[in-house]
Amino acid sequence: MWWILLFLEWLGDWAFGTFWYLFGRRSGLCQGAISPPGPLVVDQKKKDRVLQKGFDKLEVPSNLDVIVIGSGIGGLTAAVTLAKLGKKVLVLEQDKKAGGLCKTFNVKDYEFDCGFRYVGQLHENSLLKVALDLLTDGQVHFAEQASHVDTVVIGKGAQCKKYTIYSGKKQMEAHLKTQFPNDSKAVEELFKIMKICSQKIHLLCMLKMVPLWFARFILWSGIADLISPIFKYSRTSTTDIVKSFTSNRDLLTVFSQIFYGVPPKQASCMIDALFLHHSKRGVYYPEGGASEIPYHMIQVLEKHGGKVLVNAPVSSILVDGKQNAYGVAVKTGGEDAEIWAPVIISSAGIFTTFKKLLTPEIRANPKIQDYVHTLKPGKGFFQVFAGFNATKEELDISSTNMRLYKSNNMDDIMDEYFNSEKEDAPDSIPMMYISFPSAKDPTSSTRFPGQSRMVLHTMVNPKWFGQWNNVNETEREQEYESYKMRFANHLFDWACVHFPKLKEKLVLLHAVSPINMHGLEATHGSMLSAEHSLERFQPLNIAKIRCNTPIKNLYLSGEDVFSAGYAGALHGGLLCASSVVDHCLYVDLVLQQKKQKRKAAKKLE
Repeated sequence: MWWILLFLEWLGDWAFGTFWYLFGRRSGLCQGAISPPGPLVVDQKKKDRVLQKGFDKLEVPSNLDVIVIGSGIGGLTAAVTLAKLGKKVLVLEQDKKAGGLCKTFNVKDYEFDCGFRYVGQLHENSLLKVALDLLTDGQVHFAEQASHVDTVVIGKGAQCKKYTIYSGKKQMEAHLKTQFPNDSKAVEELFKIMKICSQKIHLLCMLKMVPLWFARFILWSGIADLISPIFKYSRTSTTDIVKSFTSNRDLLTVFSQIFYGVPPKQASCMIDALFLHHSKRGVYYPEGGASEIPYHMIQVLEKHGGKVLVNAPVSSILVDGKQNAYGVAVKTGGEDAEIWAPVIISSAGIFTTFKKLLTPEIRANPKIQDYVHTLKPGKGFFQVFAGFNATKEELDISSTNMRLYKSNNMDDIMDEYFNSEKEDAPDSIPMMYISFPSAKDPTSSTRFPGQSRMVLHTMVNPKWFGQWNNVNETEREQEYESYKMRFANHLFDWACVHFPKLKEKLVLLHAVSPINMHGLEATHGSMLSAEHSLERFQPLNIAKIRCNTPIKNLYLSGEDVFSAGYAGALHGGLLCASSVVDHCLYVDLVLQQKKQKRKAAKKLE
């Protein structure tokens, strides 16, 4: 019986330690008031002075506490959070502009967002809004979009079917039931799963924060499944879950979020449920474009003594003989400049971090091999940016996004597509996502009068573009441009089927392939870095890929920490900052959220 007593003593110690870790101390993250929103800054030169501060060794602050590699939302979230907690932070960005996928770029006087579409869960006093206000000092103006969030089109020609997705706490489910009257029970079951996943997602995040041996124990013993079914939904494919309720492939296609490059049979039901739930309480777009978010985050960072420097490509992470990271080398003027700090955070993605920024000797460490091999690179992204000399009224477009699918059998069609020959691929694209950022931003009509902008998005196999991978942009032959435009023209023509007024007002058609993905240097051109496959979201793999890495003092932030998208990257940054300070910062955010809710309730009284 001695082992039972030993286990009970261990359980008591663990419970006490967990309670102290979560509630025994406050970090001070939420101290101070959020400023009232200021006026929108439309002077691009003023914004560029913040977003394009070039690297110079003389600009590097002394006595740094933290160096962050990459200025995407994951990197900036970790940087701002740690700066607010008193750390001296430097962010290094290899591109000419900070912001990652939230930065904007211009082509012939047309401004486009690199990868931002919209963000959900920003209703008053939501946890994401509390976090975002802390990171931006409440200075980003978000415009709530129309309740018609998405239109899903399945098939082509006269046989195509359209389904619409509306936001609303109760309206989203009710509206889908009207479109699937014979599958109302299945819709109910799927929304129950969405609710469970949204409410219990913190349990999967906690797997990354408890000791790995303990995570293994509760998963292996079955305790995790007794606590919540979210662990089952995480490790079960969307196809299997939906098929357990209905044989309706259209409902499966509508429920699946296929535009991260994984067919439903290989996707985690939990992730698809979370993506759909993300828009349930409405969706929002930053007034002034996506770059408003990094613009204000950087200002908060600077207010707390931090700095973001661009044109600062990190060539290596410095690691000593005891496998401790102690700095980075930045390529400048043809030579490496070493910058030292006791904490290094990489938001450059797990593959760039471990396969490009560390020496082969360090990469050979079995612990690092096990860490990296838990994930695999995602599919390549292909985007088309179109500009029109017409207003949204003239083009008959709106803030609603459109998802086009060739068929409701995306499991088989995506396999066929990604396995197709290079020459056949542009003519067999099975899916496309359409977004109109100019229709989402209420300031667009005054900032860019008489203009409209559209973004088309699909996935490609990176090997189709492999021959141009290491060729300088100025040296790529006409063959590359022609091949790239075959994809672009096919996508644009498909969009014109649903928006026939676009063609005659087209001014600009700019295509971005996996090998020139906005200067991100992403492995295989995957903007989401690691593939969002079912294997990745096995609970044990979730536990393994944590912010602490096998190299002491080296931490991981961004989308690879948990999931893709703006919210996923932000949470990756918060988890990373929590790991660095060894304190669960979410407790501070939840307490702040409750405090704000009490204030709001008193105002109503």
